[in-house]
Amino acid sequence: MAIEKKDWSNLSITLAIAGAGAGLFSLLGFPAAPLTGSALAVSLGGLLGAPVIVPLWLRTLCFIVLGTSIGSGVSPAVIDAAITWPASFLVLGISLILSMLISRAILVRFFGFDAYNASLASSPGHLSYILSMAADSKADVTRIGLAQSTRVLFLTICVPLFVSLLFEETGASFLPVQNISLLSAVYLLLGAAVVGIIFLKMKLPAAYLLGGMLVSSLGHVSTLTPGKMPDWATLSSFLVMGALIGTRFKGVSLDLFAKAIGAGVVVTLITVGMAILGVVLVMPLVGLDPSLLFVAFAPGGVEAMAAIAVQSGLDPTFVAAHHVFRLLLLTFVVPLLLRRSKTALPAKGQP
Repeated sequence: MAIEKKDWSNLSITLAIAGAGAGLFSLLGFPAAPLTGSALAVSLGGLLGAPVIVPLWLRTLCFIVLGTSIGSGVSPAVIDAAITWPASFLVLGISLILSMLISRAILVRFFGFDAYNASLASSPGHLSYILSMAADSKADVTRIGLAQSTRVLFLTICVPLFVSLLFEETGASFLPVQNISLLSAVYLLLGAAVVGIIFLKMKLPAAYLLGGMLVSSLGHVSTLTPGKMPDWATLSSFLVMGALIGTRFKGVSLDLFAKAIGAGVVVTLITVGMAILGVVLVMPLVGLDPSLLFVAFAPGGVEAMAAIAVQSGLDPTFVAAHHVFRLLLLTFVVPLLLRRSKTALPAKGQP
């Protein structure tokens, strides 16, 4: 019972820090403040020793709500537009593989990584998958995790700012105007949870987000569950997601963080550069807004980038589809890259 009270206390501290960061960023006019402000505030709190925590049940609920919100924007017009997506998928895949090869080479040459660790640290996404592979070998889990977490935090904060500074505000919303009824919301959330569990057992990436998207998309295309999730629910999920990103730096010393951040920033800049190149190449093929393509190609977390799309008035379905494609591609590319690493490490327990 004492442990439960401690967990609730730590969660309250975490949400207070996240809320303070979101509130400050809102006052400053920073884009996507509930997400970006909470992510930075909780990251700093974790580095300074605050007992930040986001329990599994809250993380799962956050992803279900976000997936349901994204799915509510799916319409017949969105489905018709999907005919142009394969071209951008192809360019995204090519830019992703090139960014990994370049990042791996630089980590080996300038940051003292061996090829195996560099292959894992250079992956532009799929953090849980990457860390599980690292934990099953003699890889440097801490160093890889810090490099990957730096990428996620950096992109979560910088992508909304980049979009707002370089592109005009769309003023659009791809979500319905009216709120969903309470009964329909309950149906969608329960259905999303069930499908999310099935997807989790199938080991699909972002299982609960995909579950929410699928169930909500079917409900809205069929007009059985019209309306969007209430703003308070969507904004709360953004706040929790930002806090979740920040908790990855909990317990990391400032000295260790300072040593690892360089590699994380360099990998992030390389992947962002390749994403921008991909956007430039694919724009003539698909004729879509560059801000939409940039958020779809930016190598951040799928949930965070989809949330940024909602906040920025961009098509969250297009963005989420591309990030899920990126994760699926990494599922196959990373093992192939590891096999080609000359210094591949044996699994734990092996000499």
